[in-house]
Amino acid sequence: MNLERQIERLNPPQREAVTVPGQTALVVAGAGSGKTRVLTHRIAWLIDVERAAPAEILAVTFTNKAAAEMRERIGELVAVSPRALWVGTFHGIAHRLLRAHWREAGLPETFQILDSDDQQRLIKRLMRELGDDSLKPAAVASFINARKDEGQRARHVDTQGFADRALLAELYRRYEAACERGGMVDFGELLLRSNELWVQQPALRDHYRRRFRHILVDEFQDTNTLQYAWLRNLAGPDSSLFAVGDDDQSIYGWRGAKVENMREFERHFPAVKVIRLEQNYRSTGTILAAANALIANNRERLGKNLWSDAGQGEPIRLYAAYNEQDEARFVVEQIEAWAAAGNPRSEVAILYRSNAQSRAFEEQLMARRIKYRVYGGQRFFDRAEIRDALAYLRLIANPADDTAFERVVNQPPRGIGDKTLDTLRSEARASGLPLWQVMTRLLEGGGLAARAASALGGFARLIGELRAACQGQPLMDQATVAVHGSGLKDHYAKDPDGRGEGRVENLDELVNAASLFVNEDEDLDALTAFLSHAALEAGDAQGDAGADCVQLMTLHSAKGLEFRQVFLVGVEEGLFPSQRSIDDPARLEEERRLCYVGLTRARERLFVSYAESRRIHGETRPAMASRFIEEIPAEHLTEVRLRGTVDRPVSARATPGAGRGGFGGYGNGSWRGERRAGRHDDTRPAAPAAPRRVSDWAEPPKAGPAGDSGLVVGQRVRHGKFGEGVITDVEGQGPRTRVQVKFARAGSKWLMLDMAGLTPA
Repeated sequence: MNLERQIERLNPPQREAVTVPGQTALVVAGAGSGKTRVLTHRIAWLIDVERAAPAEILAVTFTNKAAAEMRERIGELVAVSPRALWVGTFHGIAHRLLRAHWREAGLPETFQILDSDDQQRLIKRLMRELGDDSLKPAAVASFINARKDEGQRARHVDTQGFADRALLAELYRRYEAACERGGMVDFGELLLRSNELWVQQPALRDHYRRRFRHILVDEFQDTNTLQYAWLRNLAGPDSSLFAVGDDDQSIYGWRGAKVENMREFERHFPAVKVIRLEQNYRSTGTILAAANALIANNRERLGKNLWSDAGQGEPIRLYAAYNEQDEARFVVEQIEAWAAAGNPRSEVAILYRSNAQSRAFEEQLMARRIKYRVYGGQRFFDRAEIRDALAYLRLIANPADDTAFERVVNQPPRGIGDKTLDTLRSEARASGLPLWQVMTRLLEGGGLAARAASALGGFARLIGELRAACQGQPLMDQATVAVHGSGLKDHYAKDPDGRGEGRVENLDELVNAASLFVNEDEDLDALTAFLSHAALEAGDAQGDAGADCVQLMTLHSAKGLEFRQVFLVGVEEGLFPSQRSIDDPARLEEERRLCYVGLTRARERLFVSYAESRRIHGETRPAMASRFIEEIPAEHLTEVRLRGTVDRPVSARATPGAGRGGFGGYGNGSWRGERRAGRHDDTRPAAPAAPRRVSDWAEPPKAGPAGDSGLVVGQRVRHGKFGEGVITDVEGQGPRTRVQVKFARAGSKWLMLDMAGLTPA
């Protein structure tokens, strides 16, 4: 392939980056600006034009997939074997260095690498030796890994003023000693010890400085403290460090990434050449203008302005839903229309802040038999914490359910080991009895060791208490008992691996699902029907990889991907941005960067939606549009509603001291008729006028008739299954009319009016 011809096809900033003379450069590469193309062409330029030897080039990526793609592209550009270059992840390159210099690193030649399971097993053994089981091994592993990411050994840990810090530091010290004795290293140790090679072995460091004259780094905004220190130590005064990243897409602060590394780069390398890639080859002008305006509200930025020569495209559609069910219905109806027009479903993505939000969309997609795939995750009812809670409900309903028994008998951990379970299984096989009955007999007959009897006795009492608490209660309350009374919620809330918050949100969403469930099978009680529903929803609707199916994913999972049509959903205060970030400026800026990532995943069509009410812990609570919606200029938005139209996308913020402003003053319009929103003259959102009502039905009526039925809010009604209740709310119109009824026995239920069969009581 003619490299010069390839270089000519680059845009001017790309060409400048690729051909920059041998000096340190920072390439600020915006979303969709061709950064991978620049990196691979830079390497090809160094080899083909500047006559650098492949062995003089080191390219560092964050994933093995990215490294493989880079090797493949380089091989297409220049006639050299990509294997001659050092291309790999930080940990992969560190491992290669340690294998080559094991003696200098103080390691045995045959040192072994611990995976996360091995690491936790070792920590568990050390905790037993110490006689302290107050901490979870996973929490200790998380602490040790975080310290290593900061470049800290056990002796560096500050134990003052922190609960459990002294114990954690002691376990870290013992863990270090055990690894040293056994010739073992974990993933964090690979890079930490490799960095210590540079510091403690200057001759070796200088050797590699002379060897790697050209160092290239991808996704530089995601580097942590140790990774950046490793790079700085390796890049000597004569090296060319070529860093490519986008501070506006730094979204992994929760796992140690330091966006400050990009801001500090110019201070650490004063002679750096900064090049900005701002031409976007993915999205329309409207989408980019909205993203630019949003991210301009972040103060700590290097600064850039994305643009495209592909035209302005369609306005962003903003949908204000009544609640999360209406939001899901709207999104799936739009997807149906998209597919009916001959477009592939695989070019559609639903992006959300929290994994728990997927349930409502999964439910609607399954109801319409639309294949979908949860990218980088599992379907709602397949998630471990949901299956745990459902197993408790199954065991409460049926003590003979051995599968449920085995899943929860030691979840959360209660000291019931494999030996005890093997005893139960052996007795069950011999007697033909369920495990629960075998356990009861052994407890009554004294056939267990004291410790096992104590642990199993506690479990038996717990299930008995849960069963009594669920007796005669509405389904939502039974789900609450399973989530809280079992200890699952507290257990997952303490997860140290960064996923605890999401798992707790999933458990809360299970309670919401139970509160909304309508049992349409008269032959089954509500709990049995709900468990059957959950099992069926965990069926075969998940599309295979590569199949033509809708993509569901969190915003973090979406980074690096692109789709023709994107739905950014649940954009509400307290949800996105998350509640924990609202009062923390640094976290709030990262949330805004995450929103920026979401907007820039869309190539052609972008929908942004929020709900005006959302069920939390089984209760309907008011919600308001996110500040991120307000930060998008009005001229880039068209608001779509179920009836009528509007000419403003969002209402004003509240006056100071009044809390965040009223976003509830909207009409309920029709997506069939749309009008462009009003315009602002500035790229930053201007202070809008006071909120105003904009259609003939600004809020769901509180005392009007429910459709054509003659029923009104406040009226007592009777339902064939749930008995008598009072209508408390109405939403929608015609066949979409739904009513909320508070039943005496079953609690509050939302029902489709034309299917509910309600009659005046």
